[in-house]
Amino acid sequence: MSTTNYTTIRNAILNKQQVVAIYQGHIREMCPHVIGLKNGKEQALFYQFGGTSSSGQITPGSPKNWRCIPVDGLSNISTRPGLWHSGNNHSVQQTCVDEVDVEVSA
Repeated sequence: MSTTNYTTIRNAILNKQQVVAIYQGHIREMCPHVIGLKNGKEQALFYQFGGTSSSGQITPGSPKNWRCIPVDGLSNISTRPGLWHSGNNHSVQQTCVDEVDVEVSA
């Protein structure tokens, strides 16, 4: 667990920073909640609050804005301070990451 993308996202979780990145050709504005491994691969759970998505329009506050994304699939990653976004269903057991490294504090 040492890629630059991984470290950037991990630090964003620890500091509750927003992440802006490109995934599958879409610019996404997201708040990372969990990072670790899934079947031995680096993966993270994000709440997307802005940008675009292949699964449709982003509706602010929607429980459908959760994104499970392989870390190596992200490009042009940057972090920034800003309002923290999360779905009201964050307490639901996540299945995106099976070996959790860092999870956002409440």
